Amino acid sequence: MSNLIAWIIRAIPFGTIIMFGSMGEITTEKSGNLNLGVPGIMYLGGFAGFASSYFYEKNSADPKGWICVILALVAAIAASMLGGLIFSFLTITLRANQNVTGLALTTFGMGVANFFGVFILNGASYTAAPLAYASFSKKIPFLSSKLGIVSKTVFAYGFLVYAAIIIAVVLHYVLNKTRVGLNLRAVGENPGTADAAGINVTKYKYLATCIGAGLSGIGGLYYVLDYNQGIWATTGQIEALGWLAVALVIFTTWKPLNCIWGAYLFGMLYWLYQFLPSILGIKVASYVTDLIQMVPYVVTIIVLVVVSFRKKKENQPPESLGLSYFREER
Repeated sequence: MSNLIAWIIRAIPFGTIIMFGSMGEITTEKSGNLNLGVPGIMYLGGFAGFASSYFYEKNSADPKGWICVILALVAAIAASMLGGLIFSFLTITLRANQNVTGLALTTFGMGVANFFGVFILNGASYTAAPLAYASFSKKIPFLSSKLGIVSKTVFAYGFLVYAAIIIAVVLHYVLNKTRVGLNLRAVGENPGTADAAGINVTKYKYLATCIGAGLSGIGGLYYVLDYNQGIWATTGQIEALGWLAVALVIFTTWKPLNCIWGAYLFGMLYWLYQFLPSILGIKVASYVTDLIQMVPYVVTIIVLVVVSFRKKKENQPPESLGLSYFREER
């Protein structure tokens, strides 16, 4: 039982990182834009959030935890939305190829974060923002200690874990129950028809891409200031998690609510190699462990194949996904 609890405790924070990235990409793709720059955007968000809280802690005589949280969130969202704005300008206004632009944005985001990160590290392999970590990872009073196993598995995390769930529910409602969401989906399915109906296609694409980038950036922030214990290092895992977030979009068939259980399932599958042998009470060879680590990616491929064969409209990506729209061509 203790191993199972430990497995859940590792899986939920891991799932939260890719949940933010996935929700951001779903928001973007609902507008018809395919942004493969999610890893780079998460890098930008993670670094900007860390840098703002790090310099505040370092230069303030009496730093406050809540100020660290606000500064980090604002900086992370602003930096990642700037990345989304760059992508939008290149692909919507200049009509550049979305696949190439997204991959270039990933390289750009990683390069910028690591370049400026060198100045913060100042020759060290890592540095930390301890107050920011304590603030982001602070648990809910009473609930985190008084409810036994429920406290250990449900209420043992920082506030961004619960914020991710709330955002997924709100995003589902907005996309399916509001005029703004219906207009956005119309833009993603057929921008020409949406334009003819009086919907400002360019505005919706820009807003969806930038807001989606902001959500993805929070995932990078959560990784650095909570999951990674407030540490910025020369070697990080953000890029790999960014690609997992993109894979999760396919796994959840572009539905925000599915991101909740899908992200946690990915987290469970990701840590399967570490906890399965102890739970089953068996020894596993190293090559078997390597194979088990492939499970999340294999599951994604299987889901993609199944979705492709079933051809259900509600499980398909937006019809105009990845295609640039030019009004004069409709």
